[in-house]
Amino acid sequence: MIFDTHTHLNVEQFKDEIPEVMERARELGVSEMAVVGFDTPTIEKSLELSHTYENIYSIIGWHPTEAGSYTKEIETKLQQQLEDERVVALGEIGLDYYWMEDPKEVQDKVFRRQIAIAKEMNLPISIHTRDAIEDTYKILKEEKINNIGGIMHSFSGDAEWAKRFLDLGMHISFSGVVTFKKAFEVHEAASFVPLDKLLVETDAPYLAPMPYRGKRNEPGYTRYVVEKLAELRNLPFEEVAKITQENAHKLFRIGAK
Repeated sequence: MIFDTHTHLNVEQFKDEIPEVMERARELGVSEMAVVGFDTPTIEKSLELSHTYENIYSIIGWHPTEAGSYTKEIETKLQQQLEDERVVALGEIGLDYYWMEDPKEVQDKVFRRQIAIAKEMNLPISIHTRDAIEDTYKILKEEKINNIGGIMHSFSGDAEWAKRFLDLGMHISFSGVVTFKKAFEVHEAASFVPLDKLLVETDAPYLAPMPYRGKRNEPGYTRYVVEKLAELRNLPFEEVAKITQENAHKLFRIGAK
């Protein structure tokens, strides 16, 4: 019933307990998830998981904190992997000025290059932006991504920023941050986004929602994100779960291939 559109079951924190984590997700009503690969090992693991479990899909791309290691060889391999039938989007890509592992111009170049690949392959994109929202918006607007669209992953901006990204054709995805008591701007945005552009995620093992804040996150906890959105919008839990799942299916073209 619930679709976690961004999780990292492919990292070390889940190495030895994936079946157990998935069973707990099922018990909490999370029936589908997209596992996001962001470098060579995690991309390969995402693809492996999506071929092992019918309710797991792959989103793969080169993360901005890895931009300095992006080469022509990496790109060629990535293009081949994006052809996989279990891949539903290219990501997570974008800009990260918090960690600043590579200069802005390097991140910019790798970001734009992957957008071009997504457009060539007609794939939606999943966007990571940290301390870089203005430049992220500028690049997405300049690259005219309306035709492919995508996801503003773990959105942490206000309603005005949400509107600007929506105007570019993007969906807005909320993570456990929306459950934090003092995340007032995120609450505002979550109340504003049109229902047909709304998505939910965990970004597990990071950003655990209340009541698990500060602990390891896992896909099942998407339930608490849905509960908070239902509360903020004064809608039944089941309606928000259904709508966000349908939105994910439509964006990822699941059942329409």
